[in-house]
This record gives sequence, C-alpha cells and structure tokens, in this order.
Amino acid sequence: MKSPERILLVTGRLAEPLVRKYGKGCNVFVTPVSVAAFLTPEMIVRYLKKAKVRSGDYDLILIPGLVRGSAGLIEDEIGIPTFKGPRNAMDIPQTLKALGEGFKLSKELPADELFSVDALKRVEDIRNKTRNRRYIEKALKKPWNVLIGNLPAGRDFPARILGEVVDAPRLGVEKSVEKALYYLREGADIIDIGMTAGETNPDFIELLPEIRERLEENGFDVPISFDSLNTAEIEKALDYADLFLSVDEGNLEELVTEKPVVLIPTNQREGFFPTRPAERVEFLERLKERAIDLGYRTVIPDLILEHVPHLARSITAFQLYRERNPDDVLLAGVGNVVELYDADSVGMNALLAGIAKELSINLLLTTETSAKAKGSVRELKRAVDMNLFEMPKDLGFDLLLLKEKRTADWRFEPAKAIVAAEEKPVELEPLYFRIWVEHGKIWVNAHRGTEAVLTVVGEEPNAIIDTLLERFEISPRHAFYLGRELERAKTALKLRRSYVQEVELFKDFYLWGNL
Repeated sequence: MKSPERILLVTGRLAEPLVRKYGKGCNVFVTPVSVAAFLTPEMIVRYLKKAKVRSGDYDLILIPGLVRGSAGLIEDEIGIPTFKGPRNAMDIPQTLKALGEGFKLSKELPADELFSVDALKRVEDIRNKTRNRRYIEKALKKPWNVLIGNLPAGRDFPARILGEVVDAPRLGVEKSVEKALYYLREGADIIDIGMTAGETNPDFIELLPEIRERLEENGFDVPISFDSLNTAEIEKALDYADLFLSVDEGNLEELVTEKPVVLIPTNQREGFFPTRPAERVEFLERLKERAIDLGYRTVIPDLILEHVPHLARSITAFQLYRERNPDDVLLAGVGNVVELYDADSVGMNALLAGIAKELSINLLLTTETSAKAKGSVRELKRAVDMNLFEMPKDLGFDLLLLKEKRTADWRFEPAKAIVAAEEKPVELEPLYFRIWVEHGKIWVNAHRGTEAVLTVVGEEPNAIIDTLLERFEISPRHAFYLGRELERAKTALKLRRSYVQEVELFKDFYLWGNL
C-alpha cells in the first residue's frame, strides 16, 4: 500500500489529541461530534462531503472502531476505501503497522477485534497442522513424541492438558462424567481419573469403560489416564486406561506394561523422595533405565513440581533433567502449585505454562478442586495457545482479566460547576429485589413484603432492567441501584466469582498498607 500520509483518520473532538499523537504521519479529520462513538456512517459521509473530501484525496479512510454500522456506506458515497480502525486510539500504531504488512481490515469489525480473530485463527491453523494424519505419522517416528491412546504428544505438538477428576470413586460415574465433560469443554486433551488416597476401589475401576463410553456419546474420543499410588488399583486398571500415574521404585517390577506410564522419582513404600535436584535427576534416570530393561515401552518422567517453598528446586530438577535428556517426553503437575497458593490462578497458570514451554514439558496435569483454581483448564489452554508463538505478547489475545495491557490515556474536562457527592437517606420502597447468579445467568426476584411476585432471568443487565421497568414503577435511585448490582453480577459471572448482593467483588489490597 502507499505511504501513511495518504491515510485519513476520522475522529471526534475529544479524542483528537490522542488520535494525532498515535496516528503520526496520517491526516486527521475531526468531526463536530464530541464523542467518536456517537458517530454513524451517515454522519461521517455528511461531514466528509461538507469538507469536500473526494475520491483520490486519500488511499484509505479509517473510522473509529466504536462507530456502529458498516464503513462500506462511506466508501460507496465518498469513493475511497474505508475500514474500521481500533476502538482505542492507542492501538492505532499497531493497526498502521498491520496495514503496512498487508493485513486486511474489516468494514464491520473494529481492527483490534479483528486482530484477536486473526490470532485465534492462526492458533487453529497450527493445531490443525498437528492433527494432520501424515504430520502425525512422521512425528511419531521421532524419539521425542509418543502416542497416548489415540493422542500424539511431545515436542512436535502443543502441550497436552490433563484434567484430573479428583476422588472419582467418591463422585461416582455420573458426577465423574459431568466433571470430565466440563474439563473437555474447557480445553482438556486427556481425562485423568484420580482415585481416593488410602482406599482400594476395584468396583469403580471396572466402570472406566462406561465413563469412556459416556464421553464418546458426547463427542469426546479422548485418552483416559489413571492416577493412583495403589499398586493393586493400577494393576486392575491396566486393561481399561491409556496412561498410568504414578509408577515409582516401589511398584516398578509389578506393573510392566506396553502402555505409557508416568515415572516419578520416589519409593512410596519406603517413604523415599530425593529433594536435591541433582540427586532427584540421577535417581529418576536410573529408574527409567530399569523400567526399559523390565519391558516398559513408553516411559514419561515426572520430576514432581513442588509448591512453594520448594518450587525453585523442583524447576531446577526439571531443567537439569531436560539438559541431560533432551528427547524425553515429560509431565508436570502444575495444579499442585496453583491449588496450594492463595493467589489468582490466571497469572500462575500463564507463568507455569511458559516455564513448561521453555523446558519442553509436554504434558500438564491440573485440577480445579478449590474455588480459587476454577478456570485453570481454560487458562492453561489459553496459555498453551499463546506459547505457540515465539513471544506471548501483542498477539491479539491474552490472559489479562483484571489488569489491562495499557492505561487509557485520556480524560474529559470537568464542567465549570463542580460539586462533591453526598449520600442522602433513602426512603424504603414497598418493592425490593433479590439478585443472584446461577447456571451462567443472572436471576432477580421482585418482592412485595415477603412474597416474590416475579422472577426475571437473563444474561444482560440492560435486558433485565428494561424488563423490570416495564412491569414496576421504580424510583430513579432504585433503578440506579439495580443497574449497579446487575453489572456487578455480570462481572462475577465473567470472572467465575461468587456474587452476593451489596458485597464488593474484590478486596482492595492496595489499601492494606494503611491498616
């Protein structure tokens, strides 16, 4: 395309300084409308014609991404190719760079949204490549790839996520299948059936084919891994599962199988676990050699990822092992770290997935036992997708939920008259509302006295409050209150947090230093 001087950026009066700042090298057309989001294609056409902008004056027009309607109308009327730019002026440089590289913008979708769609399409292209039959056949001839059930894993494939159904015997088949389906829909590649520590449940093991069948009925033909430290349980499960966790020195000679096994550097019977990284690596290497001599066909080492305060030493063990054994397929239990640290799981899963990428750890085991770990499978999947690229930054998609990539660099000028807000006493109305979230929706009960006279359910706060306003007379103060609480409920749903009416969603830990 031609030089940036031939690009015209359309904006409103308030955003003009930012558009000029971030759109250096482009011409800027400022409409008489204050807020660019209030513009429509019809208005832009009218203003451009009034300013006598015509075909040939520019190579391309970019309108604000927040403008509703298609930019095609402007192109048809003015005769200049017109597309939607980003919603935020700070993303103009990225948009201009993408244009220079031949990126095709849309007349309907904002540029930043298009970047996200494009990035996710590139992710799917990479994943589709690794699903190709010829690619898989060629990759499986290399020593650093293995087949688990029908799923290839290793260096030439994206990291595979194992979603562990904890205490499956206590859950029973129905609840175990429900949990497994949830993991698979969130992005898990393998379902790990976790047995109950200190118990032996042979009857439940015989139900593994039923669990597999139920998953297939729901469209998921995936490997089943079996997670137990009980030798008798593992022996019984050898005919039913595709992968076995965890084989160690104590039961190595009793569980010889051609199916893949995860080998850990312990002897559970004797309570032995080498803590020093070098000792751990050497012990596991000797154990792997013995396993191969005994007839194990596929051995997947797991150095055991420990939680804080021993996280660094376990990562060191993984790194040392990888340096000495570059071709081995490795597994790490990242859920062990996330579940035992009182911090938001998003960043922790992203960091652990990045470490796994660097050390070529090919299988990531996680669970969502506690509320704070909820969403870990989806977070890991997104982090794995981000790590398919050389640098997990500026991809068009991310794992930023509560914090933002950059601070919004704009403000409105206050009016001449400024007053401080004061809270006034509120007169209670005979009508009141109770709000809760359930099954991915917002529920509102309208009460008169102790009786619930109507329940409204929906996903969007605007639709809910419009429905309520149609049926009840509500004071402006009460309507404002409802709007605030409904938005809070929507935020809770998005972040998978509990919602309690009139209770803040987040702790303000920035104020703790003043307590």
